Amino acid sequence: MGHFIEFIDIHKSFGDRKILSGVSFFVDRGETFAILGPSSIGNTVTLTHVVGLLKPDSGQIIVDGEDITNMNENQLAVVRRKVQLVFQSGALFDSLTIRENVAFPLMDAGLDDEEIVRRVNEKMSLVEIEDLAELYPSELSTGMKRAVAIARALAADPQAILYDEPTTMVDPLMSQTINNLIRKMQTQLKMTQMVVTHDIANCAEKVDYRVVLIDQEQFAFIGTLDELYASDHPVVREFVEEDRIRFEQEHESA
Repeated sequence: MGHFIEFIDIHKSFGDRKILSGVSFFVDRGETFAILGPSSIGNTVTLTHVVGLLKPDSGQIIVDGEDITNMNENQLAVVRRKVQLVFQSGALFDSLTIRENVAFPLMDAGLDDEEIVRRVNEKMSLVEIEDLAELYPSELSTGMKRAVAIARALAADPQAILYDEPTTMVDPLMSQTINNLIRKMQTQLKMTQMVVTHDIANCAEKVDYRVVLIDQEQFAFIGTLDELYASDHPVVREFVEEDRIRFEQEHESA
C-alpha cells in the first residue's frame, strides 16, 4: 500500500516560539490518522504543512511519493487537488448556496454542467445534506457547515482529506454525525485521512484511528487507540483522563 504522507524530522518555529521539533511520522494510503491533544497551534500547523500552506524550517515532507518541501505555488496546486483541507470554520462562501459551495471546486475543472450537477448531487447524498442544497451558510449550524465543507472537499475527488478539529464547538449528536461521516470516508471510499482532534473519547468507537499525541513540540505517543489507553506515559494518562472527564460532562449537559 505504501505511505501517502510522510514527515521526516520536521522543525518549525515562529520567531522564538518553537512549534514542531524533530517530528517524524507517516500516514499510509487508505489510513485514518489522528493527531491528538488540547487545541494548540502545533496540531493545525502540522496539517497546513501537508498542503504547503506553511513550509518547515528544516526536514522533508513527502506526499504521494513526491517531496513537496520546496515546491512553488504552481506545483502545490497539483498537490492541493489530491489533498483537501477542511478548516475548522468550514470556510464556506456566504453568498453562495450550499449546492454552489459544494460545486465551487469543479468550476475550473473543465467539466460540463451535467457532470458538475451529477458530482454535486452524489457528494451531497454521500454526506446526507441533500435537503440543505438551496440554503445559505448563515442558515446552518456550525456542525452542518462542517458537513458541507466535507462534501465540498469530496467534490474535487481527492486522494486524501485533512480535518482540523471537526467536532469542536458542536453538540454531542452532531459530533457523532461528523465522526460517522469520517468513518464512512474510511470504509466506503478508502480515503486517506488526517484528523486533528481532542475528542478521542467520542470518536473511539466510530473510527479506526492510528493516533499520535503531541506534547512539547514532539510526539509523546504514537500507536493504536488500544495502546493509547494502555499507555503508562504520564502525559498520555493525563490526556486520556481529562478527555474522559470532558466527555462525561458534555453528555451530562446534553
